[in-house]
Amino acid sequence: MAWKTLDDMDLGGKVVLTRVDINVPVENGRVTDATRIEKIVPTVVDIIDRGGKPVLLAHFGRPKGQVVPEMSLRQVLPALKAALPGRKITFAEDCIGTPAKQAVSAMQRGDIVLLENTRFHAGEEKNDAQLAASLAALGDVYVNDAFSAAHRAHASTTGIAHLLPACAGRLMEAELKALEAALGKPQRPVVAVVGGAKVSTKLDLLGNLVTKVNHLVIGGGMANTFLVAQGIEVGKSLAERDMAETAREILTKAKAAGCAIHLPVDVVVAREFKAHAPHETVAANACPADAMILDAGPKTVDEIARVFEASKTLIWNGPLGAFELEPFDAATNAAAAKAAELTKAGRLISVAGGGDTVAALNRAHAAEAFTYISTAGGAFLEWMEGKVLPGVAALEE
Repeated sequence: MAWKTLDDMDLGGKVVLTRVDINVPVENGRVTDATRIEKIVPTVVDIIDRGGKPVLLAHFGRPKGQVVPEMSLRQVLPALKAALPGRKITFAEDCIGTPAKQAVSAMQRGDIVLLENTRFHAGEEKNDAQLAASLAALGDVYVNDAFSAAHRAHASTTGIAHLLPACAGRLMEAELKALEAALGKPQRPVVAVVGGAKVSTKLDLLGNLVTKVNHLVIGGGMANTFLVAQGIEVGKSLAERDMAETAREILTKAKAAGCAIHLPVDVVVAREFKAHAPHETVAANACPADAMILDAGPKTVDEIARVFEASKTLIWNGPLGAFELEPFDAATNAAAAKAAELTKAGRLISVAGGGDTVAALNRAHAAEAFTYISTAGGAFLEWMEGKVLPGVAALEE
């Protein structure tokens, strides 16, 4: 790895500016899901154990460079204190200037400071050099523990990294190691599962994957577009008919790269998009004109299971059907259970990410068995697309 970790840094007595992602859901001023806050705890505790003073930098919402009181990080303070019991945590009313300087200078060993929303400054999203310098002036070392913000070239994710000794935090380190194991130098054969509604939103992803993986399983509404591209009628199913030519190009590229594409061979169809709608299973090329495809069928699931059995590494992004509606979650649940079983048996390295993916795998009660689940939506996708992530690149320089 070309980047440093906390193990490579001398933190004794140093102020450690730590970029975290605690952009958590809040209702009526209370955090409703503290998962992201809980995930930063190992890094914060490790910094303290190594004699450093952690000063947390984070964004919240999209205030677009304005001070928006309802997007203040003050409201996550109770949840942060609950995740780090017994620690003195001080909140500073700004991330630069006098409030920040006073909070940092008053720190004793073991204390934590949370600075106000970096996006209250217009310079944050512009990666403004002056803002980066003002932030860097507060500390001695920079730690980036926010992989989920690594696809943004912002002052707090890339600007500071050029001004201070920099490294990855524990969460960032785990994420990068998992991703390297999945696509960088993977154990082969590699299978990728890509689902979701639209081909148009995942063109870069599909184009990159067919050159990197041995098998590509396409599911969800995207699969319908590929069926249409092969001249198969899909009735009233969600499909991007104007993307048929693009789908054919991806199929051609896959063939040239030696990547086997797996599309549904049977499908579950219904006349209504609602839970428990009357449904039937038909061959993929036999969707009735008045019906819509809402899930992959059992023969398709069997084929996916066989591909998983023959693979060493799995990367998963997107569900195989309308997973939020029973019983159209069956294919996603069954494939997820198979991946979990093989992972537990030590036969498969499984990495998954993206909003819908995490939700679908949690619903299937399979997420905890996966080797690694990324909660970084946009950054995970851009990494799968083969793009350089500015926040990671800044740590490598």
